Parts: sequence; C-alpha cells; structure tokens
Amino acid sequence: MRDKYYDEIKNNLIDDETYSKIKDYSKEKHRVETYYKNGKILNEAGNHYGEKIIKDYSEKLIKEVNKKYNERTLRRMRQFYRKFCDRKWSTLSTKLSWSHYTELLPIKNEDEMLYYFNLCVNQHIDVRSLREKIKSREYNRLPLETKNKLITEDKIEVKDLVPNPILIRNKNNIEIATEKALHHLILEDIESFMKELGNSFSFIGSEYKIKIGDRNNYIDLLLFNIKYNCYVVVELKVTEFKVEYISQVQKYMNYIDKNIKEVSNNCTIGILICKRENKFVIEYCVAYN
Repeated sequence: MRDKYYDEIKNNLIDDETYSKIKDYSKEKHRVETYYKNGKILNEAGNHYGEKIIKDYSEKLIKEVNKKYNERTLRRMRQFYRKFCDRKWSTLSTKLSWSHYTELLPIKNEDEMLYYFNLCVNQHIDVRSLREKIKSREYNRLPLETKNKLITEDKIEVKDLVPNPILIRNKNNIEIATEKALHHLILEDIESFMKELGNSFSFIGSEYKIKIGDRNNYIDLLLFNIKYNCYVVVELKVTEFKVEYISQVQKYMNYIDKNIKEVSNNCTIGILICKRENKFVIEYCVAYN
C-alpha cells in the first residue's frame, strides 16, 4: 500500500510534466488539479504511515522525476488539499495558478486568504502584484466594518475597499512637509497610488480646475472608479485632520455632481487624506447625498 501511494503520486507528476510541454494553454489548470490530487494522496498516506512518509517520498521523487519535488513542495500540496477540500473552497481551487497558491497558502487567516483570492480572480492580479499586496498588509489595513461585510457577503461600496493607512511610495525618503511635495510624490507613481486606493480607478486630472462663484478652485486629484461608475474627489493634507477640511471636500463633490457627473453616473465619492503619527490616513470617505 505504501508503494501504491508513491506510484500514484509519481505517475501524476510525470503526467503533469508531459502535459505542460505539449498543451501550454491549459498547463496551469492541469498542474493545480494534479497537485490537488497528490495532496489528497499525501494526506491519506500520512494518516497511514505518519509524517516521515513525505520525506521518504520526496527523496525518491527528486531522484526519479524532478528535483523540484522536495519535501516543502509535497507539504504544500497536502496543505493545498486540506485547505480546499471542503465545499466552500473546492469549486474555487482551479481558478488560479500554482504560483498564486504558493503566495496564498502561508496566510493563516482564512478570511484574509479569501480576500486576496477574490482580488486575484476578479481583477486578474498577477503573482508579483499579489505578493506586493500581501507584503503591504492590504487586508489588515481595511476597516473592520469592511472585513465584516466581506465575511457576511454584504454589499460592498468603493469606500469600503480603501486600505488605511495609505501607503505612499517614497523611494528617496523625501521629507513630505508640504501638500505640493505630497502631490508631486503621488504623481510620480500615480498608478501605484490608484491601486493602493482599490480597484478600477482611472486618472482624470491633477489640480483639476473648477469655478465656484467668482473664484477658481483646484481639486488635488480627480479620479473615476469604473466598477462603481462614479467620480472620486481626493484632497491631500500634510497636517492632522481639521473639521473644516470636510466642508472643502463636500463643496468639490457637490460641484462635480451638479456640473460634471452624467445622469448615468453614481454620486461622487470624496476622500480626505491627512497626516497622523507620521502616516497618511483616510480621515473622511463618503458619497455625497
């Protein structure tokens, strides 16, 4: 029986090695399915022969199939099966590449892993971007209310998915003492900033000029969220939150809704970013009503 388990695992891996060479378009799905099947076999073998069996199988597979099938890889296959074998996960298991799963499986919190999983599936996030999101602790920076909505599958709005604090890339460690400096730093890598805010953002303008009464005003950043079909006003401050900042943001949101927003668009979202304890945090994020 011990050898039967091994032979089945070995044959599955040899089949996958062959498959990946001749059917490139679907090799990732095939690999994930193969590793899932082997994870199940390894789980059963471990129940019969103990933990040492994985090390024994690994030593033989490295010699007979490929050196990449080390003990760590086999344990990851078993972990993959254990995590995805219940009904909640089983239908999802083949939606990502194995490289995605090597980033996801070390995450112990199941709700956190599901969050990143859904991001990858819904937004077609590549492995490198996934790694960056995990490293930046994006899930941990989501509001508690948002995490609860994700668990209960309540309706999610654009403001729910904005992490806090916001990570502003500052490669040269420039002192951000003025709003102009902060503005410039964001514009240097506006794409990363929009990804940090959430999904489906597009850039409309910087210091976007509007006229209220007889005075010209300038919105720090005007964005549009494609998924939620709404404009997004972003105001930047390098000081701590002040109540009067809210009225400024609301004034800009009101202008966008009355003069720029189409009937088919949803209400404008306002985001106010201020500095607190040397971090940039969202102090205000709301739709104008």
